[in-house]
Amino acid sequence: DGAAGTVYLAAVNRLYQLSGANLSLEAEAAVGPVADSPLCHAPQLPQASCEHPRRLTDNYNKILQLDPGQGLVVVCGSIYQGFCQLRRRGNISAVAVAFPPAAPPAEPVAVFPSMLNVAANHANASTVALVLPPAAGAGGSRLLVGATYTGYGSAFFPRNRSLEDHRFENTPEISIRSLDARGDLAKLFTFDLNPSDDNILKIKQGAKEQHKLGFVSAFLHPPDPPPGVPSYAYLALNSEARAGDKESQARSLLARICLPRGAGGDAKKLTESYIQLGLQCAGGAGRGDLYSRLVSVFPARELLFAVFERPQGAPAARAAPAALCAFRFADVRAAIRAARTACFVEPAPDVVAVLDSVVQGTGPACERKRNIQLQPEQLDCGAAHLQHPLSILQPLKATPVFRAPGLTSVAVASANNYTAVFLGTVNGRLLKISMNESMQVVSRRVVTVAYGEPVHHVMQFDPADPGYLYLMTSHQMTKVKVAACEVHSTCADCVGAADAYCGWCTLETRCSRQQDCANASQPHFWTSASEGPSRCPAMTVLPAEIDVRQEYPGMILQISGSLPSLRGVEMACDYGNHVRTEARVPGPAYGHQIAYCNLLPRDQFPHAGMSVRVNGHSIVSANFTIYDCSRVGQVYPHTACTSCLSAQWPCFWCTQQHACVSNQSRCDASPNPSSPQDCPQILPSPLAPVPTGGSQDILVPLANAAFFHGAALECSFGPEETFEAVWVNQSVVRCNQVVLHTTQKSRVFSLSLQLQGRPARFLDSPDPITVEVYNCAMGSPDCSQCLGREDLGHLCVWNDGCRLRGPLQPLSGTCPAPEIRMIEPLSGPLDGGTLLTIRGRNLGRRLSDVAQGVWIGSVACEPLADRYTVSEEIVCATGPAPGPFSDVVTVNASKEGRSRERFSYVLPQVQFLEPDKGPKAGGTRITIHGSDLHVGSELQVLVNNSDPCTELVRTDTSITCTVPSGALAAPVSVCVRFERRGCARGNLIFEYMQNPVITAISPRRSPVSGGRTITVAGERFHMVQNVSMAVHHIGKEPTLCKVLNSTLITCPSPGALSNASAPVDFFINGRAYTDEAAVAEELLDPGEAWRSRRFRLDYLPNPQFSTAKREKWIKHHPGEPLTLVIHKEQDSLGLESHEYRVKIGQVACDIQIISDRVIHCSVNESLGTAEGQLPITIQVGNFNQTLATLQLGGSETAIIVSIVICSVLLLLSVVALFVFCTKSRRAERYWQKTLLQMEEMESQIREEIRKGFAELQTDMTDLTKELNRSQGIPFLEYKHFVTRTFFPKVSPGARPWSRQGTGPLRNPHHQLLPQIPESCRPNMEEGISLFSSLLSNKHFLVVFVHALEQQKDFAVRDRCSLASLLTIALHGKLEYYTSIMKELLVDLIDASAAKNPKLMLRRTESVVEKMLTNWMSICMYSCLRETVGEPFFLLLCAIKQQVNKGSIDAITGKARYTLNEEWLLRENIEAKPRNLNVSFQGCGMDSLSVRAMDTDTLTQVKEKILEAFCKNVPYSQWPRAEDVDLEWFASSTQSYILRDLDDTSVVEDGRKKLNTLAHYKIPEGASLAMSLTDKKDSNTLGRVKDLDTEKYFHLVSAHWAEPKKSHRQSHRKKVLPEIYLTRLLSTKGTLQKFLDDLFKYFFDFLEEQAEKRGISDPDTLHIWKTNRCGRAGWRRGPGPFVLDIDKTDHIDAWLSVIAQAFIDACSISDLQLGKDSPTNKLLYAKEIPEYRKIVQRYYKQIQDMTPLSEQEMNAHLAEESRVTEFNTNVAMAEIYKYAKRYRSPVLAALEAAWGLSPEREGWVERGRCCGLLASGQGRG
Repeated sequence: DGAAGTVYLAAVNRLYQLSGANLSLEAEAAVGPVADSPLCHAPQLPQASCEHPRRLTDNYNKILQLDPGQGLVVVCGSIYQGFCQLRRRGNISAVAVAFPPAAPPAEPVAVFPSMLNVAANHANASTVALVLPPAAGAGGSRLLVGATYTGYGSAFFPRNRSLEDHRFENTPEISIRSLDARGDLAKLFTFDLNPSDDNILKIKQGAKEQHKLGFVSAFLHPPDPPPGVPSYAYLALNSEARAGDKESQARSLLARICLPRGAGGDAKKLTESYIQLGLQCAGGAGRGDLYSRLVSVFPARELLFAVFERPQGAPAARAAPAALCAFRFADVRAAIRAARTACFVEPAPDVVAVLDSVVQGTGPACERKRNIQLQPEQLDCGAAHLQHPLSILQPLKATPVFRAPGLTSVAVASANNYTAVFLGTVNGRLLKISMNESMQVVSRRVVTVAYGEPVHHVMQFDPADPGYLYLMTSHQMTKVKVAACEVHSTCADCVGAADAYCGWCTLETRCSRQQDCANASQPHFWTSASEGPSRCPAMTVLPAEIDVRQEYPGMILQISGSLPSLRGVEMACDYGNHVRTEARVPGPAYGHQIAYCNLLPRDQFPHAGMSVRVNGHSIVSANFTIYDCSRVGQVYPHTACTSCLSAQWPCFWCTQQHACVSNQSRCDASPNPSSPQDCPQILPSPLAPVPTGGSQDILVPLANAAFFHGAALECSFGPEETFEAVWVNQSVVRCNQVVLHTTQKSRVFSLSLQLQGRPARFLDSPDPITVEVYNCAMGSPDCSQCLGREDLGHLCVWNDGCRLRGPLQPLSGTCPAPEIRMIEPLSGPLDGGTLLTIRGRNLGRRLSDVAQGVWIGSVACEPLADRYTVSEEIVCATGPAPGPFSDVVTVNASKEGRSRERFSYVLPQVQFLEPDKGPKAGGTRITIHGSDLHVGSELQVLVNNSDPCTELVRTDTSITCTVPSGALAAPVSVCVRFERRGCARGNLIFEYMQNPVITAISPRRSPVSGGRTITVAGERFHMVQNVSMAVHHIGKEPTLCKVLNSTLITCPSPGALSNASAPVDFFINGRAYTDEAAVAEELLDPGEAWRSRRFRLDYLPNPQFSTAKREKWIKHHPGEPLTLVIHKEQDSLGLESHEYRVKIGQVACDIQIISDRVIHCSVNESLGTAEGQLPITIQVGNFNQTLATLQLGGSETAIIVSIVICSVLLLLSVVALFVFCTKSRRAERYWQKTLLQMEEMESQIREEIRKGFAELQTDMTDLTKELNRSQGIPFLEYKHFVTRTFFPKVSPGARPWSRQGTGPLRNPHHQLLPQIPESCRPNMEEGISLFSSLLSNKHFLVVFVHALEQQKDFAVRDRCSLASLLTIALHGKLEYYTSIMKELLVDLIDASAAKNPKLMLRRTESVVEKMLTNWMSICMYSCLRETVGEPFFLLLCAIKQQVNKGSIDAITGKARYTLNEEWLLRENIEAKPRNLNVSFQGCGMDSLSVRAMDTDTLTQVKEKILEAFCKNVPYSQWPRAEDVDLEWFASSTQSYILRDLDDTSVVEDGRKKLNTLAHYKIPEGASLAMSLTDKKDSNTLGRVKDLDTEKYFHLVSAHWAEPKKSHRQSHRKKVLPEIYLTRLLSTKGTLQKFLDDLFKYFFDFLEEQAEKRGISDPDTLHIWKTNRCGRAGWRRGPGPFVLDIDKTDHIDAWLSVIAQAFIDACSISDLQLGKDSPTNKLLYAKEIPEYRKIVQRYYKQIQDMTPLSEQEMNAHLAEESRVTEFNTNVAMAEIYKYAKRYRSPVLAALEAAWGLSPEREGWVERGRCCGLLASGQGRG
């Protein structure tokens, strides 16, 4: 928004509003993720429901358009099928027009799909949009939209049968929509023309796949047209290739749409004006040079610039070839006019055709209209009778003006006769090229924006300042300056760079943009690049050469180039070093300017450079020469005349004065030379060597010396060596009796002639005469060297040393035989060529002496002339040998000498090399193994027969060298060559591989001292032998890195000189790492290469630490635990805990707690007291800081003893003070540590609770929504409810559903429901009838029960079983059952009153307590179903859902989420959710998306799938997990049966690990099918939790015990039971009046009995009620059994914790809790008082109710008795078993009570039948 200076940015899920000045954030809005499904309509469409699950979906913003006229920002994203919002301009976080729109007090307008489905509904689908301005006098704006058809979700929608139902897959590809927010809101986003089909362009449904449009851009051109010039809307797009047609390529298209013209102009229909033509960018190399896919476009004034790419079939390593083409809008306009003429005036089928792939093009065709004359506007935009979208068949062609790989975007600007083109690349670079008027590239420059992130295809110049360009990459937006002119320091560099934006600002002497240069609009103030370097300011100084001894009035400055007039401007000539003189311009400039400048003062000579300063800037400079001829003779005294006349300045030689002058008039009249050849000079003459101390006369020839004839001369051989010179004639001088000495072997003296007198004057000697003086006694230690000097002209003779030969001595004789002291090398190859070095004495006087005299056995060795040293050393090349042998070396120089060592001819062999692979960048150190590899004098290892392997190191068995770089990744041969002969046989191959790639480094920050471990990630590091890391500019020494594996390297960061960000270089195998992708682009200039470095390291100040109180001394007593609290200053390094090292002396301090500001560490071992003081240091990387000194105690004892001696009172006070201080310091340290631990623990607990609470709210809401009320809550039928409640231990809840059919729920121990066998029915019925009559006798039954309870072997289980059997047997007579229960209860109260009445009813240990529980279950069943069942069911479902959220160990049963500490999974198991698409023919559904965890076993996955499919089916009708198979369809041809254990199971520590989803690597969204298993399959595993933990495990082993942790984990999910426990305890909200009446009846009975027994303690009554209602009702009562669900061990564990809280709330005694109290009690300790108030209020309300009469209770019991679904005969038979077993005690009790006659005993005996009774011997 250029007018407001605001930038709006749309990203995934976010909208940002930034300041255009500095890109600071002004506002933002979150627009995702949202709960959505591609299979559902937008939720704003109320009439369209959706049955598919919605899940969190990211919102990819597709449209961001500014409508300044209405003050709106149009934003559309991919969610809700392409939903749009109208947000407020100036505040992107505010919605300007809510949708669905409503105008109060009106109702919201009706919403149709066509108003919602605007943008593409897929992340990768393209969408473009353009706000079209309203026509003059018309309403609001309109929105042109082009959206790619995705087909995303279309298979799930029904076929479109109505034009009104524009579901998204039928939404038009191109449409114009209403955007009038101030008008009729009911038309917002609708197709605003009527009929609407005329304003859309929709591809036919059957042709969508073959004509898939990918949109690139939408733009207006011209954007701001002058009056009378129309503006058009353009769409740039690609029509993808036909599906399955390999020969068909994508077509790049440009479509044009007309806009309303003028006041009252009609809005053109889309179908009326739409016309498209192809764009073709191709070179001249045929179809292979065609760039077919349009990537990005940018309209300039008259040209449309477009980037095309050539798609590559398979994913390629290099970027796709791309090119830039330019098309003329005039050509587009001409083609459109010609096409409409060819369609309607003169039909030409090969030119244009009606677009038949769209609905609006069906039927019509181009045909000639009679008597039609098209007007220019009709040729441009069509007419009412020409309502067909057209397609021009012939594309508009252009030739690429620039090619480069990986281009992604383009932006173009015109500047200073240049066209500046900005091109983004796939690797995050911005390429700027400048093109001249001929569209030729004259310069290019590369800027790295975000390496590795492709530049988005849309780039835009800042409308407020075109000097900036906005561009986006994957993760950032950047504001880039269009030019960096300041990098050029000179005019030549600035103008020569040919940058369209840069030019030379003359008077400011800097390179800048034109608008940044003062007065740049005036001529010559700013020189553009198009003018060329020749227009740069230049200056010529006259005179250019200045004689230092001549006076000059001033200097003339001739200034040329592009420079404004300097007349009247204050100027100065600047000579540097603050030396300046005045300058002036006398007149106007004609092509160039003339200035005058005073010469600098003579005392400031010699300054040879000068510049002209204007307004403090040196605008132009030049050099001139200051010379002094007189100094030439001083500089070159032996060639004074020659040098003077050879100088480049006008110098003259005065022979008389012997001086060089600049003015010839200063010379005398004597003849003076005019050229160097005329100078008096010595001619060269050779002289024989002279022995030291010998006297001789030397003749010196002269030339041009007539002037000096007769003058006194001296022969000079140096400062101290002068001899008399005598003239022989005019051209010869003789040096008399010259005697020269030397103590060296030889010395050369130069001769010169000097005129006597001072200063010294010499005759020129351009080629001086030299005399060699030799000394025979020096430098010749042996005979051969001495006599060999004869060749040098030295007359020496050997006579016990080297002596000067006398005149009468004979010629030299012979020398001793050669002495060979050493030869090397000692071996060589058979092919010869080894350079053998022989050192010794008397090895010949000259080369000819030994030329044919060196032999190795019988093989000659040829000496090398350039390597021969007389007598001392011979270097010879060995000849080839026929085979391996060894022999001495002989040298024959008139006499023969033999070596002591032997030289061996051997055959070296190579065997293999390692490593045999390496990166093609080179640097790999290879080792070649073999034998005899040390032989010879020269070794070469050639890679690929040409490139040498460097840094050779060899031994007898190996050669090690560094491989050079290779051009390609391919195997190459390695040649080992000795003595430059043939390759040694061995067939060595080295394979060049692709170079290692570095993809990321982390962290990217380091302290300035370095040493932080930087992890380098990448690929192919297995080939790396060594790697180092270096930092540019500010880095210190590079650091060595460590290769961990093929993908990871760790490097310590180098130290730095300052805090800054610097590029990082890596050196792999000694080679600088380069990114091949950057090189492949071929875009980087060498000067820009350093800018493209991908990795940078930010150096920050070192962290600062201090002790808790900043003390420097810390006192510590040995033997006590030591805990340190270290404070850390805030920094931005982001250090991890493992990066800190704390030491006390040499002992490491164990870091326990670390936060942003505080570090806690402790030392558990004892500290040595030898030193007494230990430094406390902390280390981070290379940074070390000593925090304080630890002072170890030990001297207190002596102090205390002395104090005791002095005074007992003083001792006590000192001791007290000492103890107090010590304890205080220790307590303070412990307090700080504990406080920090508590804060951290509290923070973690708070975070866990908040997270769990949020998850719970979401889950419970989803649970309530997903519960199908048509099926209701799965309650158990009454008979199954009773069975489970009465016999919980023996009711396994078998699932009856199998493949064979279904059956009722059965109890194998108490078959209360089956029919009596027919064979024994008569006998049994008779016996049962007799026994039943006995049970109907109250006194008999009471005595019978008491008699059994008195038996010691009548266990609690038997008592509960008897009570349940009595309940079944007497279910039809509940009034009688109640009376029996009351009488037994009275007896129980009697017994309890005498002992401890408060313990009564606490546990179900008697028959009557179990009867009471059963009685309450029967009475509460209907209430449980109607009231309590639903909240209880939701609680259980929430518990199960919460458990399933985390990992559950299938064998141990321990879970991540639980309330029970014993069931807590004490391992940090990372689990990720997996959404699986499962199909299963069962429970009324075919397919569902099921959420599981990747750590789930396959049985757990099956259970979750069954739960998802059968959630509305009672659990008893579910199939078991063991009865189904799960099959995964990995591909269209591969599927796998998934099992907990199979051949792929992993074995760890001898135990098999159960297979999980992660084991099978099942991805997100995988397709699975579940079916009933084949019973014949023997591979079923059975129940997983019954497996042997010694052989199997899932997540953790059962043997891996760990100590109990703090209560923090027990508190993690506290929020879930809190919510539902409160609901269950809210009496009126949960229980109805019937339940209140029931409890009132029972409570009144208890109070009556207590009153009779004299129990007046209200606490006892409260405890009785609590024991019965709380304990039995919750834990062992009917609650959990009323629902037909899977009551797992986890649910039991959760309910036990909640039950404990419920019981504690009902208790009246205060809870005394401590740190050792059970977790189940501590969990709700704070909430118990509040719950207790609710319970007391509940009891009080029941007590205040009207008492129930006996008649009302009996009436209710009679009604319940009618439910008779049980076979009481079976129950009677089971009761009789107890009577039979305890027959004697029962009879004894009966006789004691009221006497048992034989007749009544016989009644009992008649009850046996068919073995049903205990003895099996009953009679009929």
